[in-house]
Formats: sequence, C-alpha cells, structure tokens
Amino acid sequence: MAALKKILIIRFSSIGDIVLTTPVVRCLKKQLDAEIHYLTKKRFATILNHNPYIDKLWAIERKIDEVTPDLKTENFDHIIDLHKNFRSYGVRMKLRKPSTTFPKINFQKWLLTNFKIDRMPEVHIVDRYFKATEKLGISNDQKGLNYFIPEDAEVDIAQFGSPYQEGFIALVIGGKHHTKIFPMDKLSSVIQNTTQRFIILGGTEDRENGELLRKAFPGRIYNACGELNLDQSASVIQQARKVITNDTGLMHIAAALEKNILSIWGNTVPELGMYPYLPENSTAQSEIAEVKGLSCRPCSKIGYEKCPKGHFKCMKLIDEARIARFANR
Repeated sequence: MAALKKILIIRFSSIGDIVLTTPVVRCLKKQLDAEIHYLTKKRFATILNHNPYIDKLWAIERKIDEVTPDLKTENFDHIIDLHKNFRSYGVRMKLRKPSTTFPKINFQKWLLTNFKIDRMPEVHIVDRYFKATEKLGISNDQKGLNYFIPEDAEVDIAQFGSPYQEGFIALVIGGKHHTKIFPMDKLSSVIQNTTQRFIILGGTEDRENGELLRKAFPGRIYNACGELNLDQSASVIQQARKVITNDTGLMHIAAALEKNILSIWGNTVPELGMYPYLPENSTAQSEIAEVKGLSCRPCSKIGYEKCPKGHFKCMKLIDEARIARFANR
C-alpha cells in the first residue's frame, strides 16, 4: 500500500462517542505519521480542539454541504468513518476516496434490546473502531482514551472552599435520558452513608437537583452543575479522588483521565460495549453498579424519558450501600 499522507476521520456526535475515537486518532498519527483531519459537529468540536494528534478540525452545524467543497480540495488519501450513518456515508460518496468503517452490529443490539437474546461480541466499541484501520496496518496500542484539558480551563479547587482541597469525589448526576439517571432519593442514601465530600457535576438542567443535595448535606456538597464548561468539568474530575457517574460522556472523560470509576447503569447495559475503557496497564479501576437478571433490561441501546414499564426497577433496585462502600474505601 502506498504511503498515506492525509486521512479524514468522521464522527459527528456525541461527547462520549467522540472521546472513544481518540485511541484511533492517536494510533493513526503515531503509526502512520500522516496528516490527520477530523470531521464532527460544531457543538462537540471543543472535545478535540486541543488534541495534538489532530492537524485540522472540521465542523458542521447541520449539513455536510457546509464543508464538502473545502474537503474536496484536501484530496484525502483515505477516510475512516467512525459514525457509519447516512450523513457520514454522504461525505464518503461526495469525496470519492478510499474509505473503511467498523462493524456497528445494529442487528445484535436489536436482538438484545427487543428480545433479550445476547449475540453481542465481547468486544468494546473502541476495539470495533479499530476494525476500520486494519487494512491500513494500524493496531491498538492499548494506551486508552485521550482528553486534553487546556491550561486556561484548569480549575483551582480552592474556589469551592478549603475543605475540598483535602479531597473529594466527583459525582456526575445528569444524563441525556431519564432512564440513565440514578434517582435523587437513591443518591441521598449514598451520601448519607458516606463521610466524603462531593463536587456535583452536571448541566444547567441538573442545577435544581444539585441544590437539593447541597441543602440536605451542608458542608459536604458543592453544586457545580451549570457552572462549568466541559473542559472545566474534566479538570475537576482530574483532581477528584474517584468518580461516581451515570452512563454519560463524563464517564468516558473520567476513563481518559484514568480515574477510579463507579458507573451506574439503568436501562442500558455494559454488554453494549460502551463501558469505561482504561489502558491495559492502568492502576485505575472501574466498577459497575447495575441490576442483573431483570427480564425487561436492556430496554434500549440509548434511553427513554421514562421507564416503559412504569416501575424503573433497573435503577430503583440498585444497591446504594455498595456505591457508598466504593466512596468510603
């Protein structure tokens, strides 16, 4: 194969999925020494803005036609499609360059979520992403994910009060879908059974719940929901003793920063291949809190605004004492 000088990687969304592509970016750059371009959506571009393995970042608001004329002038040698949808297919067709993609295994996901028939391969999505690079001779270096925090986004923990400088746990309380969010009463029970301090992370939509926890546990909770951007939230995670999180993008950022993680799983399951991905020789550890054996779980590969069955057992039956033990260790 002729030397590849310029490669375009495509992944449009979302936070966690883009972070999970970073091993491919790094290995392509280091093993081929090629010029690496990356195409995503503008609202997710900040995730990659400071990645030293990317030479040029392209971003769209909605339509690929916003960038395809300029992409054509780049004359790429190869395209790595890590989204594999109609939009990314459209880019490949318009650029008419050699391309590879990865096994999305949608049929196996459909079997698992609809009929609870598990035909899922025991392979993390990161390793499935690397299937798109096999023909290029690229292999996974097993060094995990990357997330690069710019210097101007580094958070001084002293701004939250001197007690937090002595150590804290980052508690991520939000989520894109309600069925992936640990209930507030369960969270209160976890905190009640610990002696730890927590900095709560989430968006503006999580601010109210964060305030309820702050008022319930004065002196032990700082509610940072809605106060920090993504890079600043990552900086707080980097300085935390450990991280307790729902299945969210910040979970994958915590893995990229090699933190000890306890992730909480509701209607989705780790078997879908999106659990925290740590380097091969990392000293960090990842634990899973979930309810196994529920006949209705998983009900979706993404999530719902409310439990389709109305009982929400996948979250309500999680043992909060186990999460508290993780916090107290």
